[in-house]
Amino acid sequence: MKGFVIVLLIGSLFCSCNKEEPVKIETFSTEAFAYDLGNSWEVNATTRVKGFSQKEEGNNFRATIAYDIDLVTPAGDTIKALIIRVEDKTDSENITDIPLEAQFELDSTYAAGEYKIVFNVKDVLNNNKAISTASFKIVNE
Repeated sequence: MKGFVIVLLIGSLFCSCNKEEPVKIETFSTEAFAYDLGNSWEVNATTRVKGFSQKEEGNNFRATIAYDIDLVTPAGDTIKALIIRVEDKTDSENITDIPLEAQFELDSTYAAGEYKIVFNVKDVLNNNKAISTASFKIVNE
């Protein structure tokens, strides 16, 4: 009986140690900048993603990240999915993070003030999602 209890404890310890932690996607280093082009503004936005699922295919690792970018105006209006992209990354080594970026132009109809970029990020392999934001200003001189 004593041996059975010891085997049971060792077995349960072994099983609990082998459980993988669920993958949790995270965004970090989110930034946005607006450059005056005269009659319009060029906006550059970037973020980095980590904690996504990867599929091993042959000797390569593959990850797919889908994302869209919302723009929140100074008046509080949201322009949904201004940019929609999918980043498919393949590497011979485990992928630690993936940079995401977008570049777009805002014409002279956009008012001066503080805008916000919202990255809506989705790990395609496991449907986990993350959101990150960054602010930028348009200043009329």
